[in-house]
Amino acid sequence: MTRLRILGIPVDAVTEAQAVQWVRAAMVGGPPRQIVTVNPEFVMRARSDPPFRAVLEAADLAIPDGAGLLWAARRRKQVIPQRVAGVDLIHALAGEAERAGWRVFLLGARPGVAAAAAAVLHRRHPGLIICGILAGSPSPSEDAASSAAVRAARADLLLVAFGAPAQDLWIARNLERSGARVAMGVGGAFDFISGQARRAPAWMRRRGLEWLYRLSREPWRWRRMLALPRFVVLVLKGA
Repeated sequence: MTRLRILGIPVDAVTEAQAVQWVRAAMVGGPPRQIVTVNPEFVMRARSDPPFRAVLEAADLAIPDGAGLLWAARRRKQVIPQRVAGVDLIHALAGEAERAGWRVFLLGARPGVAAAAAAVLHRRHPGLIICGILAGSPSPSEDAASSAAVRAARADLLLVAFGAPAQDLWIARNLERSGARVAMGVGGAFDFISGQARRAPAWMRRRGLEWLYRLSREPWRWRRMLALPRFVVLVLKGA
């Protein structure tokens, strides 16, 4: 696994299959591991948010969840072989969890969304063990309760949907006491899996236009999307 830096932020040059293999190995032994799903918005936020940047630096696996990262790597004559979308990785990990008997906990999202996502995952993977579902809160004042719930469920794989950077900070604070072997921040993935939100058509995802589709459906995100042109400018300047 090759770790690159995009505008100073670590990104691992992995495929989806390699990420699944990595998680499989992490389940066998060693310390608990944190996965972050890096995209251009993460990169720009981390450049001005030292606590978030520290979490990304310390993460055990930083998957390239953004077509802009592949473009930025090519500009530096480096290679990221594939965009690894968090939603797709969840489905791949669910299949592996079904085969291996891992216990999966869904934490976060709006009330009812994680349960709906769990139902979809169960239909696709009938043998999948979802050992707990909790809306919870990213507030540090709620850490003890939510991490205790994960530990009581004896979770192996913890998926946290509080949105970035809150979900990633939560994992960094609580992974060890949660008892989970691997934890990953998944943003709005439960909304997509459950059908509460639609993903861009496959052709748009292949061409790196998922951001445009999402903006067309959620125009209120325009302020967050301003990170993308700033990202492009900095990459072109060779920052």
